[in-house]
Amino acid sequence: MRSERDGEAAPGERPAPKRITADYLRRAALYYLERYSVPAAQLQRVLLRKVERSCRHHGQDSQPFRATVDEVVASCVASGLVDDRRFAEARAQSLRRKGRSARAVAAGLATKGVERGLIAEVAAADDEAELDAARIAARRKRLGPWRRGDRAAQRQKDIAALARAGFSLAIARAVIDDAGEGE
Repeated sequence: MRSERDGEAAPGERPAPKRITADYLRRAALYYLERYSVPAAQLQRVLLRKVERSCRHHGQDSQPFRATVDEVVASCVASGLVDDRRFAEARAQSLRRKGRSARAVAAGLATKGVERGLIAEVAAADDEAELDAARIAARRKRLGPWRRGDRAAQRQKDIAALARAGFSLAIARAVIDDAGEGE
């Protein structure tokens, strides 16, 4: 329920969205970029969601604001606040440190809206980097050499778990059959 004061939201309700202006979209973009490092496509999605929500609430058509959103995103890219390459490289390194495969890194970047060419360039990993990531994943999931109990009985399940995580069969076998030297 709305309270009687100036359209403020009652406790537990979201406040009414502000009307969209070019200045509002610029400020919203800057505020969002203060908190998150994102590619241009992600920033555009966030701003379009704000536009859609506001227009739906105020009974306006969202189409005229799409050009404004494009202009705001373009100005952020031109000023260097949004850099898809920097984002993709940092995100790929972060996912690698968490033990993600090259396929998982590529999928994660694609969901964020990074272009395919840049994904192929950034997510490409040599066999040694892929093996290191698989070791990290196995250690985090307690697979293979990091498993307690009977390793031989669980070998196929451990290999399957790494294969589902996006690692090749050869790399999964190498990590699971390893004696744990990669620590």
